[in-house]
This record gives sequence, C-alpha cells and structure tokens, in this order.
Amino acid sequence: MPRQEVPHQISVSTATFVKAVLIVLALWFLWFVRDVVAILCAAVLLAALIEPFAAWCSRHHVPRGLGVIAIYVVLGAVLATAGILIVPVIAEQSVALVGKLSSAYAGFAESFGNLRALSAQYGFADNLRASLQSFQDAITGSFASLFSTVRGFLGSVAALFIVLVLAFYMVVEEDVARRYFKDLAPVEYQPYLTHLFQKMQSRIGAWLRGQIILGLIVGTAVFVGLVLIGVDYALLLAVIAGLFEVIPYVGPVLSLIPAAIIGFAHSPVQGMLVVALYLVIQQVENNVLVPKVMQKVTGLNPIVSIVALMVGIKVGGFVGAVLSIPVATMASVVLEDLFAQRS
Repeated sequence: MPRQEVPHQISVSTATFVKAVLIVLALWFLWFVRDVVAILCAAVLLAALIEPFAAWCSRHHVPRGLGVIAIYVVLGAVLATAGILIVPVIAEQSVALVGKLSSAYAGFAESFGNLRALSAQYGFADNLRASLQSFQDAITGSFASLFSTVRGFLGSVAALFIVLVLAFYMVVEEDVARRYFKDLAPVEYQPYLTHLFQKMQSRIGAWLRGQIILGLIVGTAVFVGLVLIGVDYALLLAVIAGLFEVIPYVGPVLSLIPAAIIGFAHSPVQGMLVVALYLVIQQVENNVLVPKVMQKVTGLNPIVSIVALMVGIKVGGFVGAVLSIPVATMASVVLEDLFAQRS
C-alpha cells in the first residue's frame, strides 16, 4: 500500500505575527505622516551638509552656533542671488525649450515622408501623431509639475523654518543623537544607535557634498562648452546636466538628449559638437573628478540609486526625488551593519 504524503503545514508563531502587524502599522504611520518625515529627512540632509563647516569653526574656537548662522546667511545670499538672476532665465528657457523640442520632433517626423506614407498605408499615422502629442504633453506636464512642486515646497515658509531650526539644533548640539536615543531607546542600545546615526549623517553628508561639487563642475563645463558652440538654452541645459549627475550612468545620457536634439535641429555640425562635448566631459568626470571628489564616499549600488529615485518620484514627486537617495543611504547603512553583525 503506497504511503500517503502528509502535506506540509506552515505555522506562524504569535510573536512573528505581532511583529509583522507592528511593521505594517509602522509603515502605515510613516506614510500617514510623510510630510513630517520629509521635513525631518530634509533637516538631517542639511545638517549633514554643514556639519564639517561647523566642526571647522569649533576647531578654530568659533562657537558652532555662530558658524551655522554664518553658513545660513551665505546660503541665503547665494539662493537669493540665484533666484533673482538665474531662475527667471531658466523658467523662460524652459518654456521655449518645450516648444523647440516639440517642433524638432515634428520636423523630424515630417522629414521622413516615406515613413509617414508607410505608416498611413498600414494605419500607423494616427499613432505617430498621437505619440508626438503625448510626448509634447508629457514634457509640458513634467515642467509644469516640477515648477509647481518646487514653488509649493519653497513657498511653505513654516516647513522651511522648521527644517532650518532642526538642522541648527542637530549641528550645534554635538551630542543630540545620544540625548535623543537616551529618551527613546533602552540603555544597552543607546551607544549602538548613536553610532549608527552618526554614521548615517557622515555618509549622507559626504555623498551630498560630493554630488554638489560634481554637479557644479559638470554644469559649469557644459554651460561654457555650449556657449562656445553657440547652442541655444545653454543655461537650462547646463542646469539639467548638473542636476542629472545624481543619477548614475543614466543621468549624463538623459541630459545629453535635449542638448543633442537642439544641436542637430540647428545643424548636423553643431549636433556632433554637442555630442563630442558631453562625451569629453563624461570621460574627464569618470577618470579624474569622481576618483578625486568621491574617493571617501561609499556610494549606493547604481541600480539601487535608480530604483530609489523612481520610487521617490512616484511617492513624493520632486521632493521625493530629492530625498530618495539620502533615505536609501540611511537604509543601506542599517542593512550593512546588520549583515556585518551576523557575519
């Protein structure tokens, strides 16, 4: 008589079930207060950025609070100057660039008469026009959403004030992490959590400072090169190139696309010069700038960075994109520490 197979039974302990429920509730709560979480993350980001300058002031017998205030004044002056001189030009060029890209794509489609005839014969002409219209609408909607989100975020004076105050407190009070975890965590976990928080802050600060330096250098190089070549919208394209530096590998390619379209729409020679310019800058960046600027930064895996950016954009739009890499960096520090303890 053949033996009957006993089906496997999966048993879940009460403790495991409770932990799972608590994790789900914690994630739901974080999502419910996501605006507060965004403010806290922004404060940690700003504190990590200015911490080395405050430490330098402290070493030179300058009060940390006074140093942070000086940094705030300088940053405010820089942002105000940029808002007066650069932002209006970028906004104007953005509107013009949308129309230029749409015209360039329409002209590109028109130049291929045989392709259009073949498309019409097989019923693809409407799809082609619909695709071009969708592309134009997507570009227009993206720019509108971007500027609307930026305007709304920066217009929230209360949120900005809270970020500045929290960052000031985090930097001035050197043992803020120790005192924070003293109130929330058991005594045996306080040193570990304090060390973990400081490690996160150091990693995020190093990454952010490196990205700012790379973005400024690449953006400046692109701007100078495009001006010398005679490409329209040089300032906007340079800003795009600098911002897209945060996306590993894919960012430089994405920033090249609009510049190449504008260049080739003007003339094939200008288009080739634009492509050559971006390739040269990319080679210099990979072989000279990145090893020097980011040598002390243990970055995220490029795939993780790209996925984090996509999730951030989906969840929080522009603000989510800005905070996605720092949040992913925090998570990577925790996971690295957990795996190190187990091994």
